[in-house]
Amino acid sequence: MTSEISAPRSTQTAGVAYAGGAYLLWGVLPLYFLVLAPTGPWEVVAWRVLLSLVFCVILLTVTRGWKAFGVILRQPRLLGWTAVAGLLIYVNWQVFLIGTLSENVIETSLGYFINPITTVLLGVFVLKERIRRLQWTAIGIAAVAVVVIVVLYGHFPWIALSLTASFGLYGLIKKKIGPAVDAVSGLTLESFWLIPIAVVQLVLVATTPEGLTFGQNGAWHAVLLAFAGVATAVPLLLFAAGARRIDLAVIGMIQFITPVMQFVIGAVVLGEPMPIERWIGFVLVWVAITVFVIDLLLAARRGRRTPVAPV
Repeated sequence: MTSEISAPRSTQTAGVAYAGGAYLLWGVLPLYFLVLAPTGPWEVVAWRVLLSLVFCVILLTVTRGWKAFGVILRQPRLLGWTAVAGLLIYVNWQVFLIGTLSENVIETSLGYFINPITTVLLGVFVLKERIRRLQWTAIGIAAVAVVVIVVLYGHFPWIALSLTASFGLYGLIKKKIGPAVDAVSGLTLESFWLIPIAVVQLVLVATTPEGLTFGQNGAWHAVLLAFAGVATAVPLLLFAAGARRIDLAVIGMIQFITPVMQFVIGAVVLGEPMPIERWIGFVLVWVAITVFVIDLLLAARRGRRTPVAPV
């Protein structure tokens, strides 16, 4: 009896550790990309795509995943969905890098704060899911927060909204694909479809006065830039391992680690401006999140599961 009880507990503990590790790594990514200066966002994303592909190919070889990968290649429908997922994650990566390297880390955190609420909206309008009153309340408060930021702060948060839209749609695609595509095979294909975009970006960057920075700023900078593939793939794989072991409600609460860390990095470490108008908007977002988490807890008590954006 003891072993039957301890096994699920150990599985849940491992799941929380894996998912928590993923969100912690995503939380510190802004600092990693800032260390890559003077490399710009377009070059970083291009290397991120190419090196992620290299890393995934190595993983497929080490884990002997080529057989499962071959099964996916024989299904045009799955290939099409991975191509769409690749384009969406490319938009997410590129906007995130532009935001981070243009001193808008706080706004990137806003995008990931409201991402779970965006996912619920996608579930309603795309998957025709029914949601509860508290979820509608959270959505309404989040919408008011965006209006406040636009009107009072006088700045349309295009970075935040682009991030939440691209990542929300990416999560929707991953949910539609389901277990038919494992994490490594999926990221391999997504990176593969983006090769032409990455190559074009590197060519265009090479024609600028600054040129390509890879190998031009010392060995340490080259090593850090080469690590972009690992920094991209490892959190995704950790998340996949965690999501298989714990409930979505738990994932829904853990995922706020990332935007909280990014907000602290932007406001405290980088000293980005936070005038009163912006504080009002963020406080409203945090109220919406509080309502959202309360709904998750109540749903968990009733034995239900709430849809949360996969990463």
